[in-house]
Amino acid sequence: MWIDMPILQAIERSRPSVRAAAPLPRSDTSVSPVCRLLDERTEGEFQAYIDRHPNGTLFHGLAWKRAVESAFGHIPHYLLVQRNGEVAGVLPLFEVRSLVAGRFFVSVPYATYGGVLADDERVAQALIGAAEEIARNRSARSIELRNAYALAGAQAAARSHATFERTLPDSPDSVLGWIPRKARAAARRAAERHGLEVEFREGGGLDELWGLYSRSMRRLGSPNYPLKFFRELAQNIDSCVELVRYRGRPVAGLLTFFDRGRALPYFSGIDERLDLYGLSNFLYWQSMVDAVRRGCGVYDFGRTRVDNTGPFDFKRSFGFEPRPLGYQTIVMPGHRAPNLSPALRRWSVARRVWKKLPLGLTRPLGAVLAKSIPG
Repeated sequence: MWIDMPILQAIERSRPSVRAAAPLPRSDTSVSPVCRLLDERTEGEFQAYIDRHPNGTLFHGLAWKRAVESAFGHIPHYLLVQRNGEVAGVLPLFEVRSLVAGRFFVSVPYATYGGVLADDERVAQALIGAAEEIARNRSARSIELRNAYALAGAQAAARSHATFERTLPDSPDSVLGWIPRKARAAARRAAERHGLEVEFREGGGLDELWGLYSRSMRRLGSPNYPLKFFRELAQNIDSCVELVRYRGRPVAGLLTFFDRGRALPYFSGIDERLDLYGLSNFLYWQSMVDAVRRGCGVYDFGRTRVDNTGPFDFKRSFGFEPRPLGYQTIVMPGHRAPNLSPALRRWSVARRVWKKLPLGLTRPLGAVLAKSIPG
């Protein structure tokens, strides 16, 4: 997980590349790590550590923390370890009080990545130990760590999700040829047949995007996140709204984050009332072109549940291969971990009903339910 300085310097000199796992080095036993809760005095050090750690992500950072607090009201318990007066590890952590699953902790809610960032194994274990103590004191059921790579010494990785990353070509004109044949043909056909127009907006377009996103979530039978969450994120994280229009009407949208030369397409929506062949292919083709224009070296297609074959196969059709994520759940004594997977049979009736409800109901109700289901 920690990369030594020569390798880190080489990464900083080159175009960003797909992440590769590396084991944590041996622990420094000369000085005991001191674990403490984040406060205003240590916020700068906390964020600086994330920014320089090779596995740090925008989801670990303070902008994500503030957006989750503001939009959902979850309680943060952000931890950092100091050694010799310097930060040696961090663990962003939220307490979730769910109406359907009780109390549990997540690092980090509504995020692809999270979990521990540490200099070595001893620091990592100090952070885990502190999180377990907080969870016991709060009578929580479990701690979910959304690690990119599983931590040694914690419970076995769930292997429930995979992520998809691919190094982008050097020029925007090369993107279409870089996409595999079938996906390329669908994207090109959509552009030629439908006369689609695309625009990229920074600081605008969120309302139209959220309208498309919440419509897609209803179609999938899932609650949508509130518009406030989108606004908080877009205001504080480098991002862009892509809107695809058909005859002047927005029919597809995508909110993409940019972090360390990586493009992360995160929230998307399609107007299912129009049957436009290849629309999704066109949307992501144009997103990849825009990412290259911005100098991004990696396109991070995000996580997908391994049992969700539709999105899984769609991402593979673009030439992305899955890498299992090292999600781990620490179950507290006397408890069972909550299972909020939408694939469970017990949710099937609710999902069918949800798809039939009007948007005027699913949009506000989804924003409320999302607080209890921190996907």
